[in-house]
Amino acid sequence: MSLLIKNIKKLVQVENQKQLKISGNEMSKINSIDNAFLYIKEDKIFDFGTMQELKNKDYTKITDAKIIDANGKMVFPSFVDSHTHIVYAGSREIEYVDKIKGLSYEEIAKRGGGILNSAKLLHNTSEDELYEQALKRINEIIKQGTGAVEIKSGYGLNSENEIKMLRVIKRLKENTSIKIKATFLAAHAVPAEYKEKQEEYVNYVINETLPVVAAEELADYIDVFCDKGFFTVEQTDRVLLAGMKYGLRAKIHANELANSGGVQVGVKYNALSVDHLEYIEDKEIEVLLNSETMPTILPGAAFFLNLKYSPARKMIDAGLPIAIASDFNPGSSPSGNMKLMMSLACVNYKLVTEEVINATTINTAYAMGISEEYGSIAKGKVANIFITKEIPSIEFMPYAYGSNLIDMVILNGEEIS
Repeated sequence: MSLLIKNIKKLVQVENQKQLKISGNEMSKINSIDNAFLYIKEDKIFDFGTMQELKNKDYTKITDAKIIDANGKMVFPSFVDSHTHIVYAGSREIEYVDKIKGLSYEEIAKRGGGILNSAKLLHNTSEDELYEQALKRINEIIKQGTGAVEIKSGYGLNSENEIKMLRVIKRLKENTSIKIKATFLAAHAVPAEYKEKQEEYVNYVINETLPVVAAEELADYIDVFCDKGFFTVEQTDRVLLAGMKYGLRAKIHANELANSGGVQVGVKYNALSVDHLEYIEDKEIEVLLNSETMPTILPGAAFFLNLKYSPARKMIDAGLPIAIASDFNPGSSPSGNMKLMMSLACVNYKLVTEEVINATTINTAYAMGISEEYGSIAKGKVANIFITKEIPSIEFMPYAYGSNLIDMVILNGEEIS
């Protein structure tokens, strides 16, 4: 099966030579082709170019090729969302009211809310029901243009429920068209039964839960919430070292609530990404510049929690790459809409359109370890794209922040209804 998309107003983010990530000033540049075609063969991008160049091709003569006329429309690579918590039970809108009334994230957590609330709900939800809830969210983000997503555990907080979450993620991998990576995040919060016994819980994660996760091959990565009121640098170090012994590369929740040292310990273990980064100074920027770790900002969480904004502009100007993910979760970012994340990043972080396109595609693909195959329009990459409705410019995508601008989604070379 092949697919020919012709008369594309603008084919966005094309690469003649594949790049793994985009850094610094290069983030403000996007390669695009006006009046373009895109030819997809099976599940891969086979060719692209101008409509004038198409005249010298024979793709229109292929009898099984489906032809789509995208006149007036644009084609983008699918969004890649490298930080989510999509597998959860129920919702936490009551805490939303608490936030409106002025309670902080930490105050809600101390009252048994936050992550502990989600853990209680998840404990009382069957694996099948958890799967059905998560599947609805997956289908929602696919329609919003996301073609690859990382999903974390972390609402189980004991072996039984963490493994339940990871098995749900495995089922989603097997039964959906979207590319999924799974991250083991038992060190997300300290369960109530381990209050004042945090070291014991860290030992439990390392010695009891992690070996089972590794034996069942349920996770691609390992994560720790290294921040004020959660896990210390020393505890994070121990968890990441243990994960590394099982072949799990690190990803870190870092510096959301304070300058926690999470960036430094993440870089020490060659973390694929360090995420949140509301609190980051020159020393963290310097450490990241000398690393292979992707700084990832989560505009939805900072907006929803009314946190200070990460100095993304400063990081880019220093030469760093930036990724933007949704942090889709029930407590601090109940949205997986990556187009909205682009808009928030433009308004609140003062990033330009080209930067947010790079940050939500190729750089988030890097933060998932998949940028060789996803995140841009390049020959040989997986054909994950979306076709917009008729729009005047690429700037219209973040500008029209409340509008659904996606006309068609194609994943693995196939149209998603």
